[in-house]
Order: sequence, then structure tokens, then C-alpha cells
Amino acid sequence: MSIFRRPDYTSEATEFLQQLKAKQPQLDAQQSEGRGLLWDKNIDRTAGEGFRAAQVAQKPYVYQTDTQ
Repeated sequence: MSIFRRPDYTSEATEFLQQLKAKQPQLDAQQSEGRGLLWDKNIDRTAGEGFRAAQVAQKPYVYQTDTQ
């Protein structure tokens, strides 16, 4: 055992989450379901190529107004 090892510590937030998951085992499945609604999407690669091809080059200094 190292002399620099700290005693095992769990924060109040970690203890709360562990207790919550012990009381509600379906919580992980519900989180995955909710994540699927917003984040897990199929990507259309051909549309992405079209978006990149349609981009206009940005000016070196974007806040400069054209006076001419």
C-alpha cells in the first residue's frame, strides 16, 4: 500500500446517485431511451457532402463591413 493513498471517499452526490439507481433499476433504460430521442440519430452522409460543397468561404476579418 502506498503512503500517498487516500482513504476511499465517495461524495454526497455519488452516494445519492447510487441510492437512486438502487431504488429505481429501470432508470438506466429510461436514460438511454431519452438519449435516443435527441442524440442517437442516423446521419445522411450525402446531405453532409452537399452542405460542405455549398459553404461560402469566410472573410479573413468577419466584422469588417464592405464600404465599397
